[in-house]
Amino acid sequence: MPFFDTHTHLDYLLASTQQPLAELIEESQQAGVEKMLVVAVQAEDFNNIEKLTALYPKQLYYGLGLHPLYIARHRLADLDLLAQRLAQRSNNLTAVAEIGLEKGVPELLTPALWQKQCEFLEAQLHLAKDNQLPVNLHSRKSHEDLYRFLKNAQLSITGVVHGFSGSYEQAKRFVDLGYKIGVGGVITYARANKTRETIKRLPLDSLLLETDSPDMPVFGFQGQPNRPMRIRETFNALCELRSERPEDIAERIWQTSCALFAEK
Repeated sequence: MPFFDTHTHLDYLLASTQQPLAELIEESQQAGVEKMLVVAVQAEDFNNIEKLTALYPKQLYYGLGLHPLYIARHRLADLDLLAQRLAQRSNNLTAVAEIGLEKGVPELLTPALWQKQCEFLEAQLHLAKDNQLPVNLHSRKSHEDLYRFLKNAQLSITGVVHGFSGSYEQAKRFVDLGYKIGVGGVITYARANKTRETIKRLPLDSLLLETDSPDMPVFGFQGQPNRPMRIRETFNALCELRSERPEDIAERIWQTSCALFAEK
């Protein structure tokens, strides 16, 4: 069963572990992870991600974007650079990512920085629309705000709300807009009742698998850098929650992931 890890920060994982990229690709493939999407968080990472993914273009796709956690350091020139890179993109640049809203860090919620978050999100949604690319979205304590932006943007090619941790009602609103829900390591924790119940109830074709490596470790591997190969643990947890056969779950999610982030 092939897997597509639809949200990774491989550049940061490799920097922290000093593992050779070839070795990481090999261990991922041994776990069935055939494709990965590497997402950016700031403009200074764009070049490294482009070079990294060019080494394995059949396995590694990438998205460029400006993450809300770094909103204080983003500049208007970064949006110009992003627009330029998207216009001149290679075949494996398949998303505007990682973008979104962050309300879990009080320092980023000053009136000026919140306004800047909203302006940068809106600008990047416009770039995604203009370039006919999907988005990979960060949303922490901001589902209602993000929903309003997505509804207003009316993207013809939508994307995924990554690492979703919220209620069924919140998830369903995104799904009804045409967005997918990213299923990560949180569902491997028995205490995550709300998220597990949400993922259990959503339509199978609205789900994608991800690791957010090196972040969001799965249960049993806390304190260690998360890795694409750990997607197996998340998949196993998903199968325990769902009524469909594991083979059908894997096939449907693989097809959905490839259609969104690989088939350009």
